[in-house]
Amino acid sequence: MERKTIAVTMGDPLGIGPEIVASAIADPELDRVCRPLAVGNRRVFDLAAARLGIDSFEKRFGVNIVDVPLPPDAPGVESLDDYFGTVQAFAGRHAFDCIVKAHELCANGTAQAVATAPVNKEALRAANVPFIGHTEILAALTGTSDPLTMFETDGLRVFFLTRHVALRRACELVTTERLLDYIDRSITALRRMGVTVDIDHPLAVAGLNPHSGEHGLFGMEEVEIIAPAVAEAQAAGYPVNGPVSADSVFHLAHKGRFAAVLSLYHDQGHIATKTLDFERTISLTHGLPYLRTSVDHGTAFDIAWQQKASPVSMLEAVRLAAKYAF
Repeated sequence: MERKTIAVTMGDPLGIGPEIVASAIADPELDRVCRPLAVGNRRVFDLAAARLGIDSFEKRFGVNIVDVPLPPDAPGVESLDDYFGTVQAFAGRHAFDCIVKAHELCANGTAQAVATAPVNKEALRAANVPFIGHTEILAALTGTSDPLTMFETDGLRVFFLTRHVALRRACELVTTERLLDYIDRSITALRRMGVTVDIDHPLAVAGLNPHSGEHGLFGMEEVEIIAPAVAEAQAAGYPVNGPVSADSVFHLAHKGRFAAVLSLYHDQGHIATKTLDFERTISLTHGLPYLRTSVDHGTAFDIAWQQKASPVSMLEAVRLAAKYAF
């Protein structure tokens, strides 16, 4: 099978992005599963590789680099030491430019998926980028409304009905209409990835309250909203079960009972996946014209450019992008 080309963005150049991308791409195992295409400033990548002791990583591993110029207000690469680990507008602009370039590579067919290194929201704001992160940027570039987020680690797949909202608001967003929409889109995304979703391996909808409410003893959302929505989806032919108590559903899914879990709020799913394997918990964005994967950690300014950052999450993000690219 022909290897997919994966555009791998640098992220914020003052964070750990250049280091983890250089380290990941230099791993010969990655080159066996895909063609990684590093997207970022060539001289910054070269500097990161040199400090990590990677001898000419582009030539050595046959990796292509799509060179993205630093903004005009950026200092010379030889002066970046004074800025490592800080919020800078030029870094936010460069991170944004790399995302745009990766999108263009997928749009024109050069790459089949994008794997992103972390950006810094404050740096994006300082650069007057009108988006708070990758998902919003890519949604705007592709004209996609409400992209779907999924986490995967060690075979456990988790979708999110709600994410970056207050917990009180997340509970309010557990509605029949929203559940039916996300059940449909989650199953569609799984099948597009090639994951089997059927009566023996259905999508599970997590419960909201302790023990899924114990038939109304600890809350009525399961009785009045979640169970009826699941029943309606089942009647329409969707392979879905629920509500399944959140204290067991993730374990059951990890063991293979469910194809994936629809988590009802941010921490419910994040805690499950990150406890299982923090470094290998990868975020996948569905609903775009192409797949996007991402490390699920930040720019780590406190250890940036100190040769301390682990590339494990970046490696896994590129590997999953290659596995599920369409």
